[in-house]
Amino acid sequence: MRIMDLLTDAREEPVSDLDPDVGLSRAARVRVLLAAALGPLVTGYAAVATVLTLVALTADRTVFSGTGVLLAAGPGWLAAHQVRLGFGGHPLGVLPLLPTLGAALLAARTATGAAQRLGCRSVRDALPVLLTIAGAHAVFGLVVALGTRGSPVTANPLAAFFVPGLLAAAAAFVGVTRSCGLPDVVADRLDPLALRGLRAGALGFAVLVACGALVFTVATAVSWATVSDIYEPAFGTSFGLFLLSVLYLPNAVAAALSFVTGPGFSIGDLNVGMFGYRGGAVPGVPLLGGLPEHHAAWWPALLVLPAATGALVGWSLRKVDADPAQRIRAVAVAGAVVALGCVLLGTLSGGRLGDGPFDPVSVPVGVASVVAFCWIVIPGSFVAFFTGEHEPPAPPPEALEDNEAFEDADEVDTEAAAEAVEELEASDPSDPSDGDDEEAAEDAEFEAEADAELGLDDEPAEDEAVTGGTETCGDVEPDETDR
Repeated sequence: MRIMDLLTDAREEPVSDLDPDVGLSRAARVRVLLAAALGPLVTGYAAVATVLTLVALTADRTVFSGTGVLLAAGPGWLAAHQVRLGFGGHPLGVLPLLPTLGAALLAARTATGAAQRLGCRSVRDALPVLLTIAGAHAVFGLVVALGTRGSPVTANPLAAFFVPGLLAAAAAFVGVTRSCGLPDVVADRLDPLALRGLRAGALGFAVLVACGALVFTVATAVSWATVSDIYEPAFGTSFGLFLLSVLYLPNAVAAALSFVTGPGFSIGDLNVGMFGYRGGAVPGVPLLGGLPEHHAAWWPALLVLPAATGALVGWSLRKVDADPAQRIRAVAVAGAVVALGCVLLGTLSGGRLGDGPFDPVSVPVGVASVVAFCWIVIPGSFVAFFTGEHEPPAPPPEALEDNEAFEDADEVDTEAAAEAVEELEASDPSDPSDGDDEEAAEDAEFEAEADAELGLDDEPAEDEAVTGGTETCGDVEPDETDR
């Protein structure tokens, strides 16, 4: 701890309290990078040495040796970083995943703290942190592998150099992404549907892992009598078996996940699948006490768990787009994420286990990934298609332009037709008002001709005078012509 205090220098001001325009000095940056390089190594090595110390102190008929524990912690550190070991020429590739998760989390937290201290605002700014952490793990792994030469436990120097370096680099990259704003950059440049598919895929993978953990827990609880018989009366031996079971617990969950989805797993001659079973010997570890002894007809009923997971993914993506085809595309992205997670988990959970009857321990990674993809895509697409909106897709721009041109031509034709109707109505001879005017004109012309023939076309006053004269001359006899 004194070394860590000297490296970090408690008097150093955090970057968040400094002026953004004022950078750290070269010496301060070196101290931060040195702490980021040595911090995970010292902490991880100390954790492995502590576990080995507990095992050595509690084991029966053993003599504790501090030097022996420190020397054995080196191969233990390599095993925690998934470097295959050799015990007297026999390979050990089935390595516990729980220490690996702890080592990755430690590297990620260290990278996050270093990036914040250095004021990194982009991945390029955090590149020294990534290279420092990855390089320190790679060099330390190589040193440990070279130091194990000639001992009962050995490791391949090339694997000891590259595997811890790659694992630390991946974990450190995850650690600096948030402080460097990488998620926002990816969200801005990535297709929104693909981003939603990635999130739904992470949800689906987590649910599948939970289903595997549930099945493993139930199987262990049902077979608890067998599990308890594996423990020995001695406390030291029982504690060692319990600790071994805890370290390999993620491996067992990965095998249970493969069993729930269908393909199953194998340990040597033992092959446990949803639709098949082949017996074989298993190691005497409490973790494996829940393994079945024969096939059961009700096992296919467990397939409802991955089907429900796929339906859940589809339900979470039912509102991402009004077009059903786009929703199905998002479900396919989620299925790809789940398949990739199954490949990674299945690869890390299996491996060689000596040269005996328990070798190898494997999960059919290829088949398991394809089956997991189908369990997400098929029910997920069904649910996303029928529970979401069903609006017709928008027509292409060419169709919109043709439709607008047709509407404009239709409006022009309508106006022209209206004007033509008005002109026809104005000139129609069957109009009642025009007929009345012509009839009145004909009547007036006929009356005028009749009056002209009868001599009645004079003025009214003259007619009265003639009439009056006729009345006054009533005694005069009419002319013969008049008769």
